[in-house]
Amino acid sequence: MARKRRSGPAARPADRPAADLPREGVPRTAPPATDLAPEPLNDGRAAGVLAIALFLAPAVGVPHEEMLQDTLKSIVVSFGALVAVLLFLLAQHERRQPLRWHALLWLPLLLMAYALGSMAWSHTFLAGVEAIRWFLFAAIAWLGLNTFSRERLPIIAWAFHAGALVATGWAMAQFWGGLELFPQGPRPSSTFINRNFYAEYAVSALPFGVLLLARARRNAPVLLLALSVGLLVTGILMTGTRSALITLAVLVLGVLPLVAWRCGRRLACAGWPRGLQAGALAVVAATVLLLGVLPTSSPGILKEDFGTTPFERAVHRAQQIGPSDGSLNLRFVMWKATAAAIAAHPLAGLGAGAWENEIPRYQAEGSQLETDYYVHNEFLQLVAEYGVVGWIFLLLLVAYLLLAAWRTWAPAGREAEADQPWRATVLASLFALMLVSSIGFPWRLAATGALFATCLGALAASDARMGPVRRRLAQPLRWSPRIAHVALGLTGVCLVLAFMIAQQAAQSEQKLVRAAKLALSLTATGNPNDPALAGQRQEVLQLAREGIALNPHYRKITPMVADELARWGDWRDATWIWESVLSSRPYVVAIITNVARGYASMGRGDRAQAWLERAKRLQPRAPAVRSLEVILAARHGDEQHALALAKAAYDEGIVDYDLLNTYFLLAWRGQDFALAQRLLEERMQRWPDSRARGLVQQGLIALDMKQPERALPSFRAGLAAAATPQERAALEQEVPPALRPQLAASGPQTSSSRR
Repeated sequence: MARKRRSGPAARPADRPAADLPREGVPRTAPPATDLAPEPLNDGRAAGVLAIALFLAPAVGVPHEEMLQDTLKSIVVSFGALVAVLLFLLAQHERRQPLRWHALLWLPLLLMAYALGSMAWSHTFLAGVEAIRWFLFAAIAWLGLNTFSRERLPIIAWAFHAGALVATGWAMAQFWGGLELFPQGPRPSSTFINRNFYAEYAVSALPFGVLLLARARRNAPVLLLALSVGLLVTGILMTGTRSALITLAVLVLGVLPLVAWRCGRRLACAGWPRGLQAGALAVVAATVLLLGVLPTSSPGILKEDFGTTPFERAVHRAQQIGPSDGSLNLRFVMWKATAAAIAAHPLAGLGAGAWENEIPRYQAEGSQLETDYYVHNEFLQLVAEYGVVGWIFLLLLVAYLLLAAWRTWAPAGREAEADQPWRATVLASLFALMLVSSIGFPWRLAATGALFATCLGALAASDARMGPVRRRLAQPLRWSPRIAHVALGLTGVCLVLAFMIAQQAAQSEQKLVRAAKLALSLTATGNPNDPALAGQRQEVLQLAREGIALNPHYRKITPMVADELARWGDWRDATWIWESVLSSRPYVVAIITNVARGYASMGRGDRAQAWLERAKRLQPRAPAVRSLEVILAARHGDEQHALALAKAAYDEGIVDYDLLNTYFLLAWRGQDFALAQRLLEERMQRWPDSRARGLVQQGLIALDMKQPERALPSFRAGLAAAATPQERAALEQEVPPALRPQLAASGPQTSSSRR
C-alpha cells in the first residue's frame, strides 16, 4: 500500500509570488491528503539544468556548415534532459515515498513502443530515431511533472522567453547588419538555418514573454519586458513566415486578450497604475512600429524581393497566400500523396519515421517530389506513419487539452485558481504550436519539440496540484531506493549512448559536408579534372567513403557529392554513392534514374535498362523517367524511336532539362532545324545557365543551314555570355577552327567589358 506523504512546513508568503497568493477574503484550506509525491521534490537542480537546455537550444548555433543546426540543438536538448533526469534521480535515490505519474505520459510512450516495433518491419534506422525522440519527449514531460512546482515555473518561462529573445537578436543582426555568423537558408533564420523554424519557435514561445510581462511589478522590469515582447513580434514579422504570421494574429487578436480578461485579476498587471499599463502597451507598439519600417541591409534578403522592411515582408508574404502560391501548392502535393498513403495503410501505417522512405510510391502519377523529408503537417505525418496508434495519440491529446482548457477556464479550488494564469499561458503556447504544426514540422525539431514536451509536463504537474483531477489523471508512481538505483543505471547507459550517437552524427555530418563543399569548389574551378587537383578529388572520395561508413542513411547531403562527381564525368564513383543512398531510400526516382544514367555512361546498357525499368514501376510519367527513356533509346542507336518518345513526352507537357536537351539534339541531327531552333530557345529561356552554350549551338546550326553570316554573331554572343574563362575556353573549342581567328580579336575586349 502506498505511503501517505508527511506534511512539510508551510511555505512562507515571502517565498511565493504575490500574484499567486490567495486573494483576501478567500479562506485558506489545508491541502487534501494524497498519495502523490509532495512538492517540491528536490532542490531544483534538475529543473534548473532543464531550463538551461531550453534556453540554449534556440539561442546557440553552429558557426560553420560542418554540422547541421538542428543536430547541435538535438545534442543540447538530449544531454540537458538526460543530465536533468540524472540529477533528479540522485536527489531521490534514498526516497521511499512514491513519485508522480500522469496518464498523459502514456501517449509518447505509446508512440515509442510502436516505433520500436516498427523497426522489425519498416525502415529500421528511421524507426529507431523516432523511438529515441519519443523517449526523450516522455523523459522531459515526466521530469516536468515531478519538478515543476508553481514557484519553479517562472524559471521555465524565462528559459523560453530568453532563448527566443536571443534567437531574435541573431535574426535582427542578420536582417539589419548582414551578419553571416551562422549558415543560413531562407533568411533571416537566426540559429535555425531556415526562417520558418525560427518563426515557429518564436511565436510558440511568445505567450511566456507576455505572462512574464503581466507578472512584473516594478516599472523598470515592466518596460524592459514590454520592449522584449515587441522585439519578438518584430522578429516574427521580418521572417514573413505565413503560418507564424497567422498564428501571431490569432494570439494577439484573440487568445492573449482572452487570457488577460479571464486571468487578469490574478496577475500583477491588474494592479498597475493606469500610466504604467498605457506605458507598457506603448512600448510594445512603438517597438514594433519603429523597427517594422527599418529596411534590411542584407543582400540575400533583398534578392528575394519580398519587401525590405519587416512590415513589407509580412504583408507581401500574407498576400501571396492563394491558389497561385507555389509553396502551398508544393505542400498540397505532399498532403495528397500522404492521404493516399494513409488510405493504403489505415491500420498499421507506413512505420515510424518512414514517410520520407515510402512516400514516392504514393505520389500522383507524373509527380516527382522527393526533396522533402517531412509532410509539413505533423498530424498527417503522424497518422500516415503510425496508423491507428497515431489516431489514438491525436484524439487523446486533443481530448486532454480540451479538458485542460475547460478546467483552466473554470478553476475549482485554491490551487486551480493560483495555477490558472500558468495553465492558460501553457495552453496558449500549445495552441500556437498546433497551428504552425498544420503547415510545418516543429515537433521534429529539437527546440520546438522540447517546448512541446515541457508544456505537457507543466500541465501534468498542475493537474497533480488539483484535487479532483489528480485522482483520475495524476497517480502515485511506486518508488524505492532499489528502483532509484536501477533508474540511475539506465540513465547512465542512456547518457553513454547519447554521447556515442552524437559523436557519430557529428563526425558523419562533418565528413559529408566537407566532401560536398570541396566537390562544389572543384566544380567552380571550371576544370575539376585538372591533374593538379587530383589530390583534392581523392580527398572528396575519401571523405565520402568515411561519412557513408559512419552513417549510410544520411540522404540530405550524400547525393550532393555524387551529383558533382557526375558533372566531372566520374560516373563510376558517382554511381556507387547514389546506390549507397538507394540502399536506405530505395524509392527515390530521381536517384534511381541517376544510377541508370551512370551505368549508361559507363557503357553498361543492361544495368541502365534494369534501373530504368525499376523507375518506371514507381513513376512511369515522372520527367526524369521519360527523359532517361529517351536518352537510353538514343544511345542504343534507335534515334527515330528516341525522337518519337521525346515528342510524345514534350507534347504531354513532361519536360526537364535532359529531355528538352536530348529532344533538341535529336531534332538537330535529323536536320529539323526549325524544331531544333525552337527547342533551343526554350531551353535557354527555362535554364539561363545554358545560354552561353546555346548561343554557340545556334551558330553551329546556322552553319549547317548554310547561313555563315548568322553564325559569327552567335559565336561572339555565346563567348561573351560565358560565366568563366574556363567555360569560354571550352566553348571556343566547339567553334570551327576556320572561324576562331575572327573571334580571337573580340576575346579580350569582351572580357574587359564583362569586368
